[in-house]
Amino acid sequence: MDFPVSWEELHRTARALAWRLHDQLAAAGPLKGIVAVTRGGLVPAAIVARELDVRLVDTVCIASYQHKEQGAANILKGVEGDGEGWLIVDDLVDTGKTARIVRDMLPKAHFATVFAKPAGRPLVDTFVTEVSQDTWILFPWDVELAYAQPIKDRRGQ
Repeated sequence: MDFPVSWEELHRTARALAWRLHDQLAAAGPLKGIVAVTRGGLVPAAIVARELDVRLVDTVCIASYQHKEQGAANILKGVEGDGEGWLIVDDLVDTGKTARIVRDMLPKAHFATVFAKPAGRPLVDTFVTEVSQDTWILFPWDVELAYAQPIKDRRGQ
């Protein structure tokens, strides 16, 4: 099942993530920075960074998807340290394959995603929206607006 997400919805949901994180992380003191999981985590990380007034944003770069096919994870760029005082932000935790790699890299970081599927949910500390495992989220950077043919015309009437 496809679940399209608009830019406005993504922005609203990423801000909701920032609200949750602000409340959860307040006692721990200021964050050292944010680590965005590229590419999907870049936009949510930018929104969270703005809302939490975090200026230091780094990336961990892992390639595992080619459209809807998940292959072997390829670590393109890691980060130094154990993650203490850092916030990891991604758009989605799906099977948990990428999340496990990032967790192993930065075991002390707080891991947050906008969307979570059941298989990956245990690997993240904070998320906003849970979707079923068989849902394919169509993020706004993966789709384009196009003419929608009226139903009458699609049925040849």
